[in-house]
Amino acid sequence: MKALVLAGGSGTRLRPITHTSAKQLVPVANKPVLFYGLEAIAAAGIKNVGLIVGDMSGDISEAVGDGSKFGLSISYIEQREPLGLAHAVLISRDYLGEDDFAMYLGDNFIVGGIDEPVREFRRDRPDAHLLLTHVSDPQSFGVAELDATGRVRGLEEKPRHPKSDLALVGVYLFSPAIHEAVRAVKPSWRGELEITDAVQWLIDTGKDVRSRQITGYWKDTGNVSDMLEVNRLVLETIDPHCAGHVDEHSDLVGRVQVDDGAVVRNSRVVGPAVIGAGSVVVDSYVGPFTSIGEDCVIEDSEVEFSIVLRRASLSGVRRVEASLIGRHVQVTSAPPVPHAHRLVLGDHSMAQISS
Repeated sequence: MKALVLAGGSGTRLRPITHTSAKQLVPVANKPVLFYGLEAIAAAGIKNVGLIVGDMSGDISEAVGDGSKFGLSISYIEQREPLGLAHAVLISRDYLGEDDFAMYLGDNFIVGGIDEPVREFRRDRPDAHLLLTHVSDPQSFGVAELDATGRVRGLEEKPRHPKSDLALVGVYLFSPAIHEAVRAVKPSWRGELEITDAVQWLIDTGKDVRSRQITGYWKDTGNVSDMLEVNRLVLETIDPHCAGHVDEHSDLVGRVQVDDGAVVRNSRVVGPAVIGAGSVVVDSYVGPFTSIGEDCVIEDSEVEFSIVLRRASLSGVRRVEASLIGRHVQVTSAPPVPHAHRLVLGDHSMAQISS
């Protein structure tokens, strides 16, 4: 059995971060979201992975390599345009051959991994096996309708009037029957080849399509609020650890990780929180559910419930919360007079200023 991992999307909902970085590489608890998915695939006993990449292929291949650090063998498959999930299957035909495979969306996060669904699929070998979960806003997802016996009766992609609240989680298990299905479907109103249409084709042609409802946590980390929520969830599982230097005038409270080479001076860090390798926290407060990346500087500032990416700095700032701060960003205090704000913001940025 193989895996097909999709990491080619443009990440428009995470702009401007994704203007210069793949959305799948945005870290939660200082580890890229994509890595959690690759680890889950390896834990499920799958070793061969086709990784779909797009415009940010260089960054992803540099971060992932040949997959050996995950116990995987990775082959890269280029998707020149993001033309849909079914299109990703279509262009991967040569790689997948006649093998069963798991398709995993690289920006999705699933607590508990995929071990049990993969075992169930291998045992029963239906033509398709879907993971479903109840959501409050089914209009934003692919939605499944089940019959009285729990079999999948129909699927719709982002329906205006959903027939259920069961959303498709970003993991699909397929037999080679899906290849005929993706060749049979036409582009949707969005101009994409929808995987929901392909699975619906399997249903309409009498193929065996089954589902499993997951009860664990699942998030599509496509926007800032979801990234922060997943970051919070992962940080709640960390153990306290200090490999850096914390002076006698600082306090570490609760589950705090201070990585190798990091320095905390005259500061208070309340966990769960991570201070990345080589970062410096001076005269500052770092609050719960905060991930400070590598080689950052937090000086005379307060930050809480936020993700700060590599080599960013905050100096003299009161107070930053619920924020995603990109690589090499500098956030500083404004001079007391005149009372004005000076901003340099890229396309699709969002700023909130206290008057």
